[in-house]
Amino acid sequence: MKIPISILVVIHRSNGEVLLIERADKSNFWQSVTGSLDYPDEDLSVAAAREVFEETGINIQFLPVNSLQNMHHQIEYEIYPQWRHRYAPGVTRNTEHWFSLLVPDSTPVQLAPREHVAYQWLPSSEAARKCFSPSNGEAILKLFSAH
Repeated sequence: MKIPISILVVIHRSNGEVLLIERADKSNFWQSVTGSLDYPDEDLSVAAAREVFEETGINIQFLPVNSLQNMHHQIEYEIYPQWRHRYAPGVTRNTEHWFSLLVPDSTPVQLAPREHVAYQWLPSSEAARKCFSPSNGEAILKLFSAH
């Protein structure tokens, strides 16, 4: 069963472009990297680094120090009904913690084909509009409003 605590990582370049990835299980569902904790007391930064690597092939250990930043923002949202079966019975809400990851412009992306089928780099405002999840769009806008 999935733990109802997750991370969202907005991956971006210095020019303001944001990486969006399209889910394999839902056509035209564009998002940032997301994922649940593997165990209840898993460090959020460790979970963020793990999910980034699993979904994009980007290993933060090879990036400059402090490339991954905790945005110190969390939201609670209702889990979409079609995905509730992944959680314990009766679990309907998830707490999501936001991170950002600044990558060099030349960083290659290698998707996990079982999870995602396409990716694109978009200007932040366009990326925020394209996200299926409103909170994902909010995370992108929050990140770039701070710059």
